[in-house]
Amino acid sequence: MNNFTFHNPTKIVFGKGSIAKTSSLIPKERRILLTYGGGSIKRNGVFDQVARALEQHTFFEFGGIEPNPRYETLMRAVELAKSERADYLLSVGGGSTLDGTKFIASALCYQGDDPWKILTNTLPVEKATPIGCILTLAATGSESNGYAVISRNSTDEKLAFGSPLLYPQFAILDPETTYTLPDRQTANGIVDAFVHVLEQYLTYPVGSPLQDRQAEAILCTLIEEGPKAMANPKDYSARANIMWCATQALNGLISCGVPQDWATHEIGHELTAFYGIDHAQSLAIVLPGMLRHRRQQKGDKIAQFAERVWGVNLKDRKACIDAAIAETEKFFRSLGVGTTLSDHGITQGIERIGLRFEERGRRIGEHGDMGKADIDAILQLC
Repeated sequence: MNNFTFHNPTKIVFGKGSIAKTSSLIPKERRILLTYGGGSIKRNGVFDQVARALEQHTFFEFGGIEPNPRYETLMRAVELAKSERADYLLSVGGGSTLDGTKFIASALCYQGDDPWKILTNTLPVEKATPIGCILTLAATGSESNGYAVISRNSTDEKLAFGSPLLYPQFAILDPETTYTLPDRQTANGIVDAFVHVLEQYLTYPVGSPLQDRQAEAILCTLIEEGPKAMANPKDYSARANIMWCATQALNGLISCGVPQDWATHEIGHELTAFYGIDHAQSLAIVLPGMLRHRRQQKGDKIAQFAERVWGVNLKDRKACIDAAIAETEKFFRSLGVGTTLSDHGITQGIERIGLRFEERGRRIGEHGDMGKADIDAILQLC
């Protein structure tokens, strides 16, 4: 097992009715900018719960943060926060709203000439406005980590950044807030969490049986509970288990002491930037091609994945790997998520993705050995 340091400062408040506890988690003297997405929280009753909880607080609203939060939109939020002298941010929504809020928290304290450099220069975030979170979509795990991904329309870019200063101080997870999600968003959340686990699990063995089994437990739970939530959106137990899986998938615990990949995410981000594909659906496209292309490097872990998660126990290693990939695709498709570029009508132009990595001098994968040729090959398999 590799050396590691683990520290997660986010306070998790889990369960039905937990939004009411917001009032005790933010000091009364704080001036709060409440951020949200397209407005569903005002239709499903979540906003009313939050407003009641904040009756003794001063808060201002900023809505309209997109599913892939855009720099242009977020900079408007920064201006509002400055004009209202906000000194606390409360994200109410899914991972995209929270990712956007993390950027707002960083940009409010940024002293340079262009806040986009927070992402392009990979400079450390030296100061950030404190953040709280009320989660309404189980997917990204952003509620319990210090990372975010932001898009910019003017350059067709989608870039990630992170800092220990961007962990939410608290995250309220009430599974009932996910009851009214469209099927597409529920499915996306399940796929997103599933692939988050695989990015930390399907690499190569380093003698970490506990982390492996923790990862496998999350995967098996998503496979069991995902279809239940799709069939019955108000199945509290299924919603609760999926929500907790999504948090556990990316709160840093299963990554302790193990190598990580994230190449599927990096390629997927470019598909979203160029074609506007939902984040999770970009992952479902790239992952099978990634596993087929890297079957030799990842073979030991894919075979383990086949046996322990999918119950495939074949003596032929090639057949075992093929079965694991096929079962994963089948699971995604059972949720209504496509697994090929053609499912999304993409038939040309994909070569520009590999070129973008080449232009940046960026090599990816758990070994840092994958460049344009590998990316081109993976996308051809998609």
